[in-house]
Amino acid sequence: MHVSLHQIARARSGDKGASANIGVVARSPNLYIYLLKVLTSERVAGHFSGLGVGKVTRFELPNLMAMNFVLTNVLGDGGGSLSLRSDAQGKALGQAMLEMQLDLPDELSSALVAETKED
Repeated sequence: MHVSLHQIARARSGDKGASANIGVVARSPNLYIYLLKVLTSERVAGHFSGLGVGKVTRFELPNLMAMNFVLTNVLGDGGGSLSLRSDAQGKALGQAMLEMQLDLPDELSSALVAETKED
């Protein structure tokens, strides 16, 4: 099943100087395990390559079913106070990340479909 990240996780982002961080929280323990496999630093760097992101570092927070990604230099020189980017403080980066497309394995797809019917 082909899904957008927003169907299986939540995200929040903000600036840290010229860098930004994006927190991603899975909707279930099984989805967290899946995201640990597919939501790599390299994949996130590729997703934001058009913004000129430097290094991407992933920090895992298993007791929260979450990950935090630090995107180095994604906001340009000077960050929020000096950057000419339309999102100089990185607030929209979490939403942009949630648009990432993923191939969800069948065993997780059926659980997601059942969960959606309950909502």
